[in-house]
Amino acid sequence: MALSEDSTYPIPAGVHPVPVHLLDTRADAEIDQIILNPGPIANDKNVWMFWHSSFASMHPYTQRNVRAWHRRFSRAGWVIRVVDRLPGSPSNVANYLDVKDPGTFPQAFIDGVIGGDHSAQHTSDLVRWPLLLKYGGVYADVGLMQIGDLDKLWNDTVANADSPFEIMTYNAGDVNARDLTNHFLCAKPDNQFFARCHKLFLALWAEDGGESSTEGMSKSPLLAGVPLIGADGDMSFEENGKRVPHDEACRLLTDYITQGQVMKMVMGCIDEQDDWNGPEYVAKHVYAMEYMRGSQLINEKTAWNGNLAFELMSLPLPKQGESENEKQARARDIVESCLSQSFGFKLAHGLILRFLGPTLGSLWRANPGSDDVLHTYAHWLRYGIANWCPDEIAPRLDFAVAKPFKRGGLLSP
Repeated sequence: MALSEDSTYPIPAGVHPVPVHLLDTRADAEIDQIILNPGPIANDKNVWMFWHSSFASMHPYTQRNVRAWHRRFSRAGWVIRVVDRLPGSPSNVANYLDVKDPGTFPQAFIDGVIGGDHSAQHTSDLVRWPLLLKYGGVYADVGLMQIGDLDKLWNDTVANADSPFEIMTYNAGDVNARDLTNHFLCAKPDNQFFARCHKLFLALWAEDGGESSTEGMSKSPLLAGVPLIGADGDMSFEENGKRVPHDEACRLLTDYITQGQVMKMVMGCIDEQDDWNGPEYVAKHVYAMEYMRGSQLINEKTAWNGNLAFELMSLPLPKQGESENEKQARARDIVESCLSQSFGFKLAHGLILRFLGPTLGSLWRANPGSDDVLHTYAHWLRYGIANWCPDEIAPRLDFAVAKPFKRGGLLSP
């Protein structure tokens, strides 16, 4: 959203305004035309996103997310590219990648028969590594609200020839965990880690004569040794009056996030024949930010209670002369903490709703415009994301070399 007198808010400590000449403050309609017609690729400063039926058909709250990326970073040379599968669209993925190439996509993608309850999400999973491998840049989910200075971190790490870091992402866990997330991935073209991840991912899709979804992939011998997501916790949940048991819940979530399991295997594999040492690569070359502070702070501060998060973000700020009540104080803490401490905020959707119930993202989707009401905490957060920047760059987890999952060929059972 553009700067205007009636939408300014107090700037939290630890945050500074981005100079206006570095922002694109044009009207939404003008920004939308740029996003819908991004032009030819000139370099690797691309932010890749995916929405199957194009940016124009996206939910309004995710369109606002995408516009904020453009407003903040286009003047630094970044081009926001929302690729799609809409026939005739200038942003159709077929204009960027060979969608008939079995070395790029599995047969189910080529034939247009990806199925399951989350086919759109799995289609987006299949385009992100090929786009990064061919063109480089950033892949971000449309549900990711960018807060930190992407351009500075990119220039200091991946784009810096003197930096050891070849990848930027988040890690779902502390420094002892190896659980890279796929909603924010950054690299130069032909990154060797992502190239191996892509090969393994294609091999999983090719098993049993060709898969049409990721269901059951967690049981593949190619992922043997990689722990199931949530295996060491309580992943059971209630659904339709019945309890889904722990093992089944773990399998459901692990299959849904097969792409994350693939990264774990590549990180944990030592393949001497291929001159690959995953544990060493991660320790030396991955700039991974801690996931909760880095991109889930609202959920951490509301104990993953989506209804509470929605209520707090929907509150109006106190009017001039009014005292702040307890809930407003809590909402203010969330906004100020996110804007000063986080690198982004990932809105949760998809299968996670079965585990957690409504989330802030699902409730913004169900209540169009609720994230964009003037003088609410949600609008303050959005205004800050589009116009301000944290003073500090999100720190990297200092990974040590971990014990490998596997020794031998990555594609060998």
